[in-house]
Amino acid sequence: MATMLIVAPVFALIAAGYAAVLFRFVTESAHKGISEFAFSIAIPALLFRTIVVSEFPDVSPYRMWGAYYGALALIWIAALALSALLRERREDHEDGVVFAIGSVYGNIVMLGIPLTLSALGNEAAGPMALILSVNTPLLWLCGILQMELVSRKRSGSPLSVIRPVLADLARNPLMLAIGFGVVWRFTGLGLTPVVDRTIELLAQAGSPAALIALGINLFRFEVKGEKLGILVMCALKLAAMPAAAYLLAKLMGLPPIAAGVIVLFAAMPTGANAYIFAAQYQRLVNPVSGAVALGTLLAAVTLPVVVVIVAGLNESVMR
Repeated sequence: MATMLIVAPVFALIAAGYAAVLFRFVTESAHKGISEFAFSIAIPALLFRTIVVSEFPDVSPYRMWGAYYGALALIWIAALALSALLRERREDHEDGVVFAIGSVYGNIVMLGIPLTLSALGNEAAGPMALILSVNTPLLWLCGILQMELVSRKRSGSPLSVIRPVLADLARNPLMLAIGFGVVWRFTGLGLTPVVDRTIELLAQAGSPAALIALGINLFRFEVKGEKLGILVMCALKLAAMPAAAYLLAKLMGLPPIAAGVIVLFAAMPTGANAYIFAAQYQRLVNPVSGAVALGTLLAAVTLPVVVVIVAGLNESVMR
């Protein structure tokens, strides 16, 4: 019952966003405005406040990164190998890179943040920030550099490839909120009651807005293309990656909250950023679109199981 109280409202809000477009209460273009509010204002406010006011477990960032990105690296390699087996033309290595991105790039912002906070509480903010602070730049850099390598179309220095990613990172509201939150926390000044309440009210809108936006956004994704490839991507993302993350978290002796964040983030379905990467290179656009749509649908079944596993790590962290 406790698991359903965590997972069911999350997917109910996603369904509400999808239904709002389906029954034409809002247009598909509403996704842009709601997403901008959620990811430029509300969720940054949520991250800033939780980092400033919450108590965090003492955990090494290197062990956390090792567990999460170790699992990601294992699934990336497995995805490259499986993609080679599924492709009719083995020389299409660019498809393999996109297939790997679709197998590891989870929706840890739209879905991961609300669900993890619901399951683990504000104590999860610190471990979440450690993953969020490097996830997007690391995955984009790895994807771009490997794509450049396998396509042998390098037209400039590595810095010319990395510079745009770093420039986007410097302007990313989520990264700025994490950075400012850490700096403000170290000042020890805290938040005055009026400022704290103002930011809290704004932050409370973050998770619902993100989930509604996700539901609206899903309306444009379809399960089409190579069905076997879609299923393999979903299996790697929803089953293999959280299993690997669980094993590595246990192996590295992470505390329950940190391990819970690692496993839940690893269990998130393929996110829209994987689709953007596929569309940028015009490779496997339909299969990745299908992985986003089908993966989110299947996550309604797989994530309750993962939440139960996380609860087993430490039942005291469950609300």
